[in-house]
Amino acid sequence: MSGNCDIALIGLAVMGQNLVLNMDDHGYKVAVYNRTTEKTHKFINGIAAETKIQGADTLEELVAKLSTPRKVMLLVKAGSPVDSTIDQLLPLLDKGDVIIDGGNSNFTDTERRAKALKSAGIRFLGMGVSGGEEGARTGPSLMPGGDASAWPLVKDIFQTIAAKTDAGEPCCDWVGDNGAGHFVKMVHNGIEYGDMQLICEAYHFMKTGIELDNAQMSEIFTQWDNGKLDSYLIEITADILGYKEDGIYVVDTVLDRAGQKGTGKWTGINALELGIPLTLIGEAVFARCLSAIKEERVAASQIISGPETGKDTLLADEWVTSLGEALYAAKIISYAQGFMLMRAAAEEYDWSLNYGGIAQMWRGGCIIRSAFLDEIKAAFDKLPSLQNLLLDDYFRKEVESTQANWRKVVAKTVELGIPAPAMSSALAFFDGYRTASLPANLLQAQRDYFGAHTYQKVDGDGSYHHTDWTGSGSGISSTTYDA
Repeated sequence: MSGNCDIALIGLAVMGQNLVLNMDDHGYKVAVYNRTTEKTHKFINGIAAETKIQGADTLEELVAKLSTPRKVMLLVKAGSPVDSTIDQLLPLLDKGDVIIDGGNSNFTDTERRAKALKSAGIRFLGMGVSGGEEGARTGPSLMPGGDASAWPLVKDIFQTIAAKTDAGEPCCDWVGDNGAGHFVKMVHNGIEYGDMQLICEAYHFMKTGIELDNAQMSEIFTQWDNGKLDSYLIEITADILGYKEDGIYVVDTVLDRAGQKGTGKWTGINALELGIPLTLIGEAVFARCLSAIKEERVAASQIISGPETGKDTLLADEWVTSLGEALYAAKIISYAQGFMLMRAAAEEYDWSLNYGGIAQMWRGGCIIRSAFLDEIKAAFDKLPSLQNLLLDDYFRKEVESTQANWRKVVAKTVELGIPAPAMSSALAFFDGYRTASLPANLLQAQRDYFGAHTYQKVDGDGSYHHTDWTGSGSGISSTTYDA
């Protein structure tokens, strides 16, 4: 005997509660369950009291409330809690039912689960959800992937509750098979790491390099948010810098030790595995690691001296203009690298990713939503096979026109001793990408010298060669491989 609820949700933390309320707002009947029964009762009798949402004290009761084929969404902690919940659900479900993991799961776990559940007759989706508490309540960005046969069963629900672009298009569409949805969400989070670090470096430059106060910086970020840098993260930075409690700027009371939940690290690890130079996002992850050794940094600051230089003599507003352009150019690199990684993953894992569609999914609801995602979508709509955003006319011209100020800012951070790892690594990537001949010929010769790793010749046919550099070698070469 089946019930009449359209979908169930397991996990009533803030994201889960808000997503359920969003579904209820749009007319869907939702059943909910939380491992802690008290939390379910508090939700049902509290903010959900005037809704059609139904609570369940057990998983058996939850499943019984669902119409068939049953659709159960999980918003529980990534890792073993997801596996444990799935194991408890399986005996209660029938073939053809759908499980949706909406947490921040590693895409490799999603790949494993999708294949295992398919063999059991259960359709599995791994769906990236972005937007935080506000997005979940009013319209998140949703990135579904997994068993394609499950998508038509949940498409209307998720596209209805998702954020919408200015043109009314849902920021939710099918991404690809198995772990594709969670992979795209992982890259989203990696770009988020990069954007946040770039903004922090701009803040550090304004605060330390040209000694602006919080009110001045808040106004600058507000101005930037009304231009090409228009984005959610720029907007909230303006709010944060201007926010006071009891006359004190709250941002100045926050300890400079950043946390992380792992998605940025996963992005960097996957980039290394696929051989993609995801330098900016990698530096953003390492910047958080460096911030974490607070006590060591404090001790080092008492021992190690930096450059002896005073406050910059140029006018602050001139530097602000340069800084805005540097931030914009580096931001383009962050997205360019992210899309490079997705293209490599699509080839490696046999996914058919719609890059313009992904840009549209990120246009609203998510943390990295920004105005220039429209230009990214236009670039891939124009040329779906585009290898790199820097090769698109719009982005090439934007970076070329801002690179003088980008170089000026990076040079000044070096001169003043202000760390800017993300902004400077982005510039190094840009210069490396546009350079036809890199010094890797010397590096490969070194590898051949000490390890007989061989090399290819500039005017050759792609075959590998080994030189007996010392005259005392055996003439036997090592195997060849690419990183």
